[in-house]
Amino acid sequence: MYNHMIVTTTDYIAGYEVVEILGIARGSTVRARNVASDFFAGLKNIVGGEISEYTKLMADAREQALKRMINDASKLNADAVINVRFMTSTVMQGAAEILAYGTAVRLKKIV
Repeated sequence: MYNHMIVTTTDYIAGYEVVEILGIARGSTVRARNVASDFFAGLKNIVGGEISEYTKLMADAREQALKRMINDASKLNADAVINVRFMTSTVMQGAAEILAYGTAVRLKKIV
């Protein structure tokens, strides 16, 4: 569970039956690089290795997009979001959109 909402990449949830499909739940954020990150990334480019500043930036962006998707699903009175996916696209040079989306559903516990 994620903040009392089940979020999964699968199309079913063990122990539950999907009783209503409410629609697509989505959340996104657009993030831009900053000068300090670019400077350290340039240094890493010379010596090699992970660019941890960008890794953290993308992890934070995915988390924010996921939270926004869950908020969108909550507005639909969903119990869960199934088939969750992430997508990224370049918006402009140095900025990317992270999109989280899935199917908002209502569930019934199987007894």
